Amino acid sequence: MELGIYSFGDIHPDPLTGERTSPQQRMADLLERARLADEVGLHYFGIGEHHRPDYAVSAPVPVLAAAAAQTKNIKVGSAVTVLSTEDPVRVYQQFATLDLLSGGRAELTAGRGSFIESYPLFGAALADYDELYEEKIALLLQLDEQEEVTWSGKFRPALDNARILPRPSGLPTGKRTGKPGAGQLDIWIATGGTPASTGRAATLGKNVIYALLGGTVHSFAQHAQLYRTEAAKAGHDVGRLKVGVSSTGLVAREDAADKFYPHWLDSLTRIAAERGFSKPSRVSYNMQAARSGGIYVGNPEEVAEKLVLTHQYMQHDRHILQMDLSSVPQKTVLESIELLGTEVLPLVQRELAPE
Repeated sequence: MELGIYSFGDIHPDPLTGERTSPQQRMADLLERARLADEVGLHYFGIGEHHRPDYAVSAPVPVLAAAAAQTKNIKVGSAVTVLSTEDPVRVYQQFATLDLLSGGRAELTAGRGSFIESYPLFGAALADYDELYEEKIALLLQLDEQEEVTWSGKFRPALDNARILPRPSGLPTGKRTGKPGAGQLDIWIATGGTPASTGRAATLGKNVIYALLGGTVHSFAQHAQLYRTEAAKAGHDVGRLKVGVSSTGLVAREDAADKFYPHWLDSLTRIAAERGFSKPSRVSYNMQAARSGGIYVGNPEEVAEKLVLTHQYMQHDRHILQMDLSSVPQKTVLESIELLGTEVLPLVQRELAPE
């Protein structure tokens, strides 16, 4: 199983100190994390897209390109690309370029996003929420399969034998075919875990990644099983399809749960206020930090044990952690990344190694 990290470039003031990191400094922090993650053998470095003042990154691809230039092996990708408010043609061109720059390490995770600020910003109507995504994901996948595309839809100008360039590297990583122009970019479908979104990813025959930010591992295991069942019904080779999980978490020698809690509480309190949810508490945090919850905090042995348990239920191929909610200090994040790569990863690999 692969392990990795992802970030939105959080620059909300630290709830403990009140200090706010500048966007420029956070960009430097992100690149430092990418270098370390690569050095300690982690598999994935993801950057998310947001268009609001508490996050530094609205355009992940330039950050990922900089990370690719400073690393050797780690895969670099979005977490996620808000495809509903993007032009799939430009998205594909940008990630194909990133793939060429990185030597075939680029991945694109397409989703609708957990926030809606990009819709009014780019002139998309929330009333078209489902239709926008369905049209654009279909076009994105057609662009990946065909170099010359003829297409028409509702939300962008038609394409008439349009040649979409550049093409990705076609290096034989992941699910790539290596055939010129056909299915060369590693594309994942992101979902919060609904039967409808699970079924869509399965029907499309693309890798899926679940945002385990609420609920339990047991409930998401049901979605993973549904995904594999529906993919098989659609005629896809389930053995080639991957399941990923994204969640929050922190690895520390001591007091990981206590170190992470104030930042989790601050972040979730703001989101709850925006969306009318009940205010989070230490009780709800402890429930999520327990064995079947979606927060992965603890020492290396504890986090490894929980990751292995999650794998036993979901049989997932990748797990990525967001460690920097509400500006967890850079030093703490770096220590967590190092422990994830040097101690957690070997423990997980040993437990999951075939006998």
